[in-house]
Order: sequence, then C-alpha cells, then structure tokens
Amino acid sequence: MQTGNLPAGVPAPNETLGYQVIRWAQKYIVQPDGENAGEAWKFTPEQLRFVLWFYAIKPDGSWRFSAGTLRRAKGWGKTPLLAALAIVEFIGPCRFSHWDAFGLPVAKRVPLPTVQIGATALDQTDQTLEMIRGMLSESPAEKEFNLDIGKSIIQFKSGKPGSIKPKATAGRTNEGNRPTFALMDEVHHWVGSNGGPDFYQTIKRNIEKTTSAGSRWVTTTNAYNPNEDSVAQQIHESEMVRAGYWLYDCIEGDIDTDDLRDEEHVRRALIQAYGDAAWADIDGLTRTILYDRTTPDSTYLRFFFNTIAESSDGWMHKPEWAACLDEDDPIKPGDQIALGFDGSIRGDATGIVGARLRDGKLFVLHLQENPRNPNMPDWEVDVLAVEAAVKNAFETYKVEWFYGDPPYWQEAIGRWSIEYGDDYVFEYWTNKPTRMVQAVERFRTAAQVKDLKHDGDEDLTRHVLNAVTREVPQGLLITKDSPRSKRKIDLAVCAVLAFEARADAIADGRLQVRRRRVVGF
Repeated sequence: MQTGNLPAGVPAPNETLGYQVIRWAQKYIVQPDGENAGEAWKFTPEQLRFVLWFYAIKPDGSWRFSAGTLRRAKGWGKTPLLAALAIVEFIGPCRFSHWDAFGLPVAKRVPLPTVQIGATALDQTDQTLEMIRGMLSESPAEKEFNLDIGKSIIQFKSGKPGSIKPKATAGRTNEGNRPTFALMDEVHHWVGSNGGPDFYQTIKRNIEKTTSAGSRWVTTTNAYNPNEDSVAQQIHESEMVRAGYWLYDCIEGDIDTDDLRDEEHVRRALIQAYGDAAWADIDGLTRTILYDRTTPDSTYLRFFFNTIAESSDGWMHKPEWAACLDEDDPIKPGDQIALGFDGSIRGDATGIVGARLRDGKLFVLHLQENPRNPNMPDWEVDVLAVEAAVKNAFETYKVEWFYGDPPYWQEAIGRWSIEYGDDYVFEYWTNKPTRMVQAVERFRTAAQVKDLKHDGDEDLTRHVLNAVTREVPQGLLITKDSPRSKRKIDLAVCAVLAFEARADAIADGRLQVRRRRVVGF
C-alpha cells in the first residue's frame, strides 16, 4: 500500500536520468555479500522504481524532485540502495548534460563530487560505509576509476578531489561544507536529544548552496514515533512533501494493533510491507510478532509494518506494577536506602524517591508538581523545601547512595556531595542514553520478576504508568507521551535512579553492615 507521493508507473525514458544510472550501477558495482557476492549489482523492481523517479527531470533538465525519502520496513534493503546511489553520485553519470539526437537526456559525472553520509554518531555510518566498500572492492569501478577504498573514506588514489566520507553531529563544525550529495540513514533516530534536527538543518543548508548544480539529499527511515518530533516526522509532515517537491516513497502493511494476534492478517500485512524483498523472513517475523510479547506493539507496527504508531505503548503495564505492591513491611527510620532525585524549576515535577537496599522497596520522599493554574503563571519549585527533604532523608535513614540528575541542580548536588560525602552523593546524567537505557531495562526486568517492591504511593504509580517508551539506537528510554503532555513521569525517573543507586550501593558492599568487634579481657 503506497502511502507516499511516488507517482504511479515509471517515467518515460525522456523524463529521467534513472535508466542511465541503473545501467551504470549494474555494470560497475557488485553485490557486497550473500550467495551472489562479487556478481554484478542488481536492483529489485521496487528499488528500480525509486531510482527512476528520484532521477526524474523536467524539460529544462532540472530535477523534478529536489530531495527524496525512502520509508520502508526494517530489513527491506534501504541501506544497500543508498550505498549504491552514493557510489553513483561519486563516480557515475548522475547530472543532466544535454539532449541527444533522439530527444533523450544524456547524463554526466559530477565534476567535484563530495558525498556525505550523515549520522548522529560516526559509528552509525559504519553499516553504510561497509556496504559501499563491499560494492566497490574488486569491482570494475575500483579498477577503472583507480579508487582508494579506505575504512573511513573512499577517494581517488591519484589525489584528485572528490570523496565519500561520513559526517556526524558536531555543532557548527559542519557549517560551510558544500556536499554535492548527502545521504542520511535511519532519520527516525534523529531527535532533539542527540542533535539530529539541528544536524539535518545544517546538511540541508549546505546542500542548498549548490542546488543549481544539482546537489540533493536523500534519507531513509522506518515509521517514526509521533511523540519524538524526529527528523523523519518533520520531513513527513513537511509542505515540501505534500506539494510534491520532495519525493516520498512509502509502502505500509495494512494492519493495526487489534490485528497483531491474527496470524493470517499479520502474514498478509508483512507481505505488503516487504514487497519484493525476497530475503525477508516472513515466517520468522510472523512467529515473533504472534508469540514474543516482550516487544511493544508500537515497535512491531513501526519497524515491521512501516506504520506510524499513533499512540505509544506504556512502559509499565498496570497489573505488572500492581503485582509489586508490598504493604506488609513498611520503610522505617534507620533503614538502609538509596535515593534518586530528578529536579526542575518551573515546567516538570521535582521529586525524590527512595529504594530500600535489602529488598528494593520504593517510596516517595518528596514531590512538587506545577499545578498548571492560570492564576499561578509564575509558579516555581520551592527550593528550600527540596533542601529540607534531602536533609530529612539523610537524618532519618541510612542513605548509602544518592543519584541526582544535574540539570538546574548541579550546584545543589555539588553542595550535598560536600555536606553528606562525595562517596554518597553522585551526579547521574539521564541524557546519556547508553547508561540510562541500561538502568531503565534493569528496572523493568526487576518489576517483571518482582525483584522490586513499592508501597502503593499514588503519585509514584501515576508517574510510572504515565511513562511511555522511546526507542534510541542504544535501546529503550522512558518519556512523556508527548513533549507538551501534562502527564508527568518525573517520579518514575527518580525511581529508576533510586533503583540504580541501590544496585551500585550493594555492589560496593554497603549492604553488609559492619558490626563492632567485642574484645574480652
């Protein structure tokens, strides 16, 4: 089911440079892997159609589409297709030159080709670069064009200007580049927390400097999470796509959440989504979707069916959380605990959650939430109340480990570290995805196997059940159901930090209470 703006059929030979691009690619590059590795490269019919329309031209030889996006299911073959286009843009005929005697367009090479592979981190370009190296290694192109196929750059051995190389988010250091072609892979992962939208705008601005010479960009993506405001979402919702200035090729499987338990429906929708990608394991994917319930339904919809999940899946299911309730063993003064702190100034909530070391029981020590009252537009967190709550926690319980998220509170956390001990109070930056993904996963697993408990606090329960998952390259994080949502999750973050602090305290041996040695005379 094509839901993009890809025109029906294929363009006529006098309406595209795509036929020359295809013939050149199949002559000069090779299959990078699999049973046919080393043989001449071949496009699938759906890939051919995308290439033909992406290289469609107007009567004056300018591009019909000034940019393109390929949104398909995971494993469809987006990265190999982009790798092939990168090679074509580097050394193949891909710009309009003139019309021949038969009225057909003739393509030419880019005089000074600068092909960029954009990503939010350099290691995310490895897959595309590896694919390009595989397509060029021992290929006719390597020999004829005298290529230097390095691990991080493809260039000419003669030293002639031109290259294929990666670019990652690095703020203003990317301003001023003049790429002739830029490919941006997996832009559903390009979100605000990793600088993706700003980097996308930088690449786009750089490309726009030479659009008159034919410079363009292309992106690939899976269906995006509508709560993340990713680059994939920004492109999809752009007027440039709606008006037909940017090509948007998207095939979705016809399915929704209610159909994910129906084997026939799942299989049929997978076949729709994967089209002519004959290598897709439809049987294996069907089994996974039907029987593996550890993955959120929205993830299946987005990645395997290429369908935008209109509502995010909750991080914690209500029955699961309720099963961790423990009302028989209350927290008592003097108990060994760990603390998690997440603070704000005006917008979000500020809270402190404790976790008892011996059993992982969670309880709330402090919470302040913006009342969102029109009569209180200048509401701010009562900083003195937070200070008093921290002081009371250290005086009432035996606090063994404290993790605090520093934004807005870095000075306070530093002061608490001096006051209560720098081997007890630590910063924990929740915006570092690798570490936070691991903490979220440990908390969720502990809840599933009932290795954590809670005292039934209504605010903690509300915040935990408000949290939804957000996928990043490192795994799953928790977030609000939308950036402007009034449904707070700050105590859930505090609980994750507290539970992580508990684990580190135990690993440090602090659960073992030292006993005084009695000496007899």
